[in-house]
Amino acid sequence: MSTYDASIQLTSNPAGHAGAVQRTALVVVGLGILALLVAAFGAGTSYPVPMLIAGVGLTAGGALLYIVKQYYRPVPGIQNNGIMFSGATMRGALGWILAVVFTGFYVLLYWHAESLEHLIRITDPISYTLRGKPADQWFLYGMLYTIAVLVMGFRAILKYRHNRYQIVRTLSVMFFQLMLAFLIPAILVLFQKPEFYFSYFWPLKPYYFFPDGMHDIESAGGIGIFMIRWATVMAFIGTPVLTYFFGKRWYCSWVCGCGGLAETAGDPYRQLSSKTLNAWKIERWMIYSVLLFITVTTALLWLNSAFGGALLGSASKGFADVYGFAIGSVFSGVIGVGFYPIMGARVWCRFGCPQAAILGILQKYFSRFRITTNGGQCISCGNCSTYCEMGIDVRAYAQRGENIIRASCVGCGICSAVCPRGVLNLENGPVTGRYNGAQFVSVDLVELPAKNI
Repeated sequence: MSTYDASIQLTSNPAGHAGAVQRTALVVVGLGILALLVAAFGAGTSYPVPMLIAGVGLTAGGALLYIVKQYYRPVPGIQNNGIMFSGATMRGALGWILAVVFTGFYVLLYWHAESLEHLIRITDPISYTLRGKPADQWFLYGMLYTIAVLVMGFRAILKYRHNRYQIVRTLSVMFFQLMLAFLIPAILVLFQKPEFYFSYFWPLKPYYFFPDGMHDIESAGGIGIFMIRWATVMAFIGTPVLTYFFGKRWYCSWVCGCGGLAETAGDPYRQLSSKTLNAWKIERWMIYSVLLFITVTTALLWLNSAFGGALLGSASKGFADVYGFAIGSVFSGVIGVGFYPIMGARVWCRFGCPQAAILGILQKYFSRFRITTNGGQCISCGNCSTYCEMGIDVRAYAQRGENIIRASCVGCGICSAVCPRGVLNLENGPVTGRYNGAQFVSVDLVELPAKNI
């Protein structure tokens, strides 16, 4: 089949018009979800392994079959066909239903875990294998979270398979989620060590730098001391050094589990991010308010600890409890993921993540990273702005030929990938002159170009 014929075939079956294979895949996914619902009402307690295989296996398998049929096409390039006409990806009825389902799951997970008891029990065989103990709601969540990143990461690799930067970046977040955020913490529990996540540190994981948290981890002996030193070095040395050389993308788009879910499971919703001036104003005061909140809370906890609790009594712990509920649960979980189909995939990263706030300050004022533009080639198609998950009006910079240096940019590279003219490029160069154009030598992260091949 010629490229011309393939192009006709491609455009004759846009996204949203499922063929027989895709309809079959959707039926398989439906059967998997049905199995999970049956298990949630207690049917899988006596036979957890078959029910787990039926529920998770059919859901993931059907999703993979759908993805292969949808994105494995002979014509190179990124296909977003029909995405603006789909109710699931443009705030239609299906999108709202998905938002309610996601939000409802997080509400149950955080505050009504007993309602998930039967679903948790079908994961006991995996939990005993990895951790040597029964599963709880957080093991269930971690397993489902990891499966979502892996399955939707496979989708991202197929969708962006002609772009090496996107492939390696996606493989990176899949690896870090699977190993550092799921398997290694579970195996540590198996050996009766603290459940430690090496890919998270203060202020995103404030517990590691709270007095009680540090004491609990250090009580594990040598490995606990290593964990605390690792978290401290990464928070106060590794973060500024890596951000200086590579911008915040080294973490937000390559390592972080929150970013990993946004870049994989959240990819279908990236066009929903608001690009308005009001959204940008809200973003600025909200994200730095959260950073201030956790900084003050951490300082109060340490001051109270230094005075043996005589300074503030239980008040300092109250700050930590409020932060854990309002920010750690409601904002990062319920809103951060539950609102994917309504507000886009980076709601938490854009408006609330204190780690992103610190990285953003470093990126804007002390980093070599920038997105360069070739304004003479820009045709003002708007693809870059449309698919910017952080709500940046990339086209406005490209039209003026200005380098894009924004605290909010996570360096995902999608703006460059979807540009039909090669106008945008993710680069690292000398700090001098980074705002005024191309007076530097480009050094890309891991030497991989961010635009289409």
